[in-house]
Amino acid sequence: MKTLAKALTERRFQKGWVVRQLAFEAKIDPALVSKFEKGVRRPTEENLKALALALDLPFDALRKLWLVDKIYQLLEDEKDAVEILALVESRLEYLSSHKALQMQGLSAGIQEKLKQIDTLKEEWLSKKPLAGTQLRKLQEYFMLAYTFESNRIEGNTLTLQETHLVVNEGITIGGKSMREHLEAINHAEAVAYLEQLVSDQMDYGPRVLMELHYLILKGIDRDNAGRYRSVPVRISGSAHEPPQPYLLDKLMEEYFIHYDAQKKILHPVILAAEMHERLVSIHPFIDGNGRTSRLVMNLILLKHGLTIANLKGDLDSRLAYYKALEAVQVDNNPEVFYHLVADTVIDSLRHHLELV
Repeated sequence: MKTLAKALTERRFQKGWVVRQLAFEAKIDPALVSKFEKGVRRPTEENLKALALALDLPFDALRKLWLVDKIYQLLEDEKDAVEILALVESRLEYLSSHKALQMQGLSAGIQEKLKQIDTLKEEWLSKKPLAGTQLRKLQEYFMLAYTFESNRIEGNTLTLQETHLVVNEGITIGGKSMREHLEAINHAEAVAYLEQLVSDQMDYGPRVLMELHYLILKGIDRDNAGRYRSVPVRISGSAHEPPQPYLLDKLMEEYFIHYDAQKKILHPVILAAEMHERLVSIHPFIDGNGRTSRLVMNLILLKHGLTIANLKGDLDSRLAYYKALEAVQVDNNPEVFYHLVADTVIDSLRHHLELV
């Protein structure tokens, strides 16, 4: 089996170079290059880029060998290594297969709802620009309700009125934890950041994702705010098992590749649902994945002139939300989730129109 060490050595021989010359061309210490070729040390990704450039080798091909070595080192002392790899392959089928990276045809029911959304959107846009005070009051109303419901999905017990007092009045609610207060304040700040991103016409990308997650966990978990997790996690009550941490970099790279490929093709409601579901399925963070995924969904909706899709946090709505996600994660059936998001967008547009 070809290893990274073997690939580097073979290519150096083909060029007729000694180790010192390769080290000079790549600007890496010769002792390190020797260790890379012996397989006793793994290069950093920056080292790998320099070696690929010096040896005229495709970086992507070297990186695949580099990742194989990385996974092998993690599993070489595990007695159940083959079983673990089989389980990983099974769990990642949806996330990394061609089926996951290609959009399936939309059903007639979904297409009908998208047409309805487009009609409502045109009606909503025709009402703009609203008067300054009217628009501000409308935004405050929906943003507060969104913060309340999104936190309620994750178990926050603040009522809507208590959320208002915490966020807008700075009042501490007796009997409620400091974490619940911070969750409300942080989410409201993240929603304000969404509005700023839309106003500045900023596109969604890795930096925006990290900033959103940082805002969600700010003051709650300083060590993990705005950082991918480094440990395995399980989702309570779900049959879906998120990928291992050593797979996250590649999966998140594919995630943003998918966004860039589809953002000018998909209907914005389907795009928003896709990026929401894929992010929460990868579960790249130790905490705050649900809130962050719903923020991403709404960023995409707002960028396309739609209104906040406020998924509800009562017990029945929460169960429907989790079941819709699991239908995609376990059965690779996005239909139920598309319907859920589309229905929520329709309700939001109608509610906005009623209030103006």
